[in-house]
Amino acid sequence: MNIQPLDDRLVVEAIEENATTASGIVLPDTAGKEKPQKGKVIAAGEGKMTPDGKRIPMTVKEGDIVIFRKYGPNEIKIEGKEVLILSESDVLGIVK
Repeated sequence: MNIQPLDDRLVVEAIEENATTASGIVLPDTAGKEKPQKGKVIAAGEGKMTPDGKRIPMTVKEGDIVIFRKYGPNEIKIEGKEVLILSESDVLGIVK
């Protein structure tokens, strides 16, 4: 994918998870799935710029699996593929 996010932005490919009930029943795709909140970082910006012109390095890097805010990302289509663009501040954690 040919995109370079700016500053503290990330390009993330959402990871769809199967909806499963507590008893282990897998729900079909048509059962009102919520937006994914987990994804793989496919591109990262250079970091936020401070008022004095210095860059704060990114904590999140390309290849990380992240959990992010449900309503934080912007959905876009690049080269026929749907991806999310979000700020590093929308990331709640990195999955280890």
